[in-house]
Amino acid sequence: MKKQVIFLSMLLFVSGCRSGDSYELLVSKGSGAAAMPAKQLESPYSIGVVPKVDNIPYFHSVEEGVMEAAGQLGVDVVFEGPAAADAKEQAVIIEKFISQGVDAIAVSANDPIAIAPVLKRAKAAGIVVVTWDSDTEAASRDLFIDMVDPEVLGRHVMDTLAWYTDEQGSFAIMTGSFSASNHNAWLKWIQEQWKDYYPNMNLVEVVATNDDPNNALVQAQGLLQKYPDLAGIIGNSSVGPPAAAKAVEEAGRGGQVAVVGVSTPDLMREYLRRGSAQVITLWSPKKLGFLTVAMAKSLLDENQPVDFQYVPGVGTIRMNGPDTVVMGEPIDFTGENVSQYDF
Repeated sequence: MKKQVIFLSMLLFVSGCRSGDSYELLVSKGSGAAAMPAKQLESPYSIGVVPKVDNIPYFHSVEEGVMEAAGQLGVDVVFEGPAAADAKEQAVIIEKFISQGVDAIAVSANDPIAIAPVLKRAKAAGIVVVTWDSDTEAASRDLFIDMVDPEVLGRHVMDTLAWYTDEQGSFAIMTGSFSASNHNAWLKWIQEQWKDYYPNMNLVEVVATNDDPNNALVQAQGLLQKYPDLAGIIGNSSVGPPAAAKAVEEAGRGGQVAVVGVSTPDLMREYLRRGSAQVITLWSPKKLGFLTVAMAKSLLDENQPVDFQYVPGVGTIRMNGPDTVVMGEPIDFTGENVSQYDF
């Protein structure tokens, strides 16, 4: 029986409250609520935020949230990423932040193993280390901020493709990187959902884009040429779906090859409207940036996050174990609703 796609909605919350000059994070436990005032500071905390790469729209949206949080929470933030999605380049930036004596470092890791040693050096220097978007080894950071539950996202994305292909035919996956922990987690659950529920669908290939838009287009064009009967493509990072949709349009196969996956409304708006992509799934990157700074400051204030904590500007977070924050649920964007969103 066809599994109908359940279109998930993201709960949108507005920025919260201040009491005098002290910013408050509201914590709800059961039916009660309590306020956790941040300590007063003689000088602001300094936080270095490192994205995977510095030149794609997804991380530009994250930066907007980071800077908004910096202003509201009264902290100094530097947002700096590498020119390419490379762990060695990230390490250079992190080393610089260590030498500058920042209070906290927040990084979206390109490679969980390669980036771990420099993060351990940061911790040894007394710096709070937070990972966001893509995790590293647990021993090399204090907290990981995940956007969504990876199983929920991966299974859902596979369901969207199955819906638009009538659960038939061959498909390919364009992941961002074979070394990024978030991409690998989503990839795992996409494939689990495929194996569990869609016996009439055939995964022909998984390719990596390295989060590079130009490489992503080349990969998409190659898939369409190599597999002329391809029924669908899943893009597993923000550059994948727009590249796949463009390649589908260039090949004159719009509406014949379903394109779904993880990307931003701004990148996919016209492709969704024209029908060369069917649905994309994401969360608010801006809120992710805001939450990252809020959680880093909370740790610096010696306040650990808790399950069902309300974070002004973000909403109610969940805890997945003692050291992983889950921001919320994903949302689907289609040609019908994409005009409602601006990020």
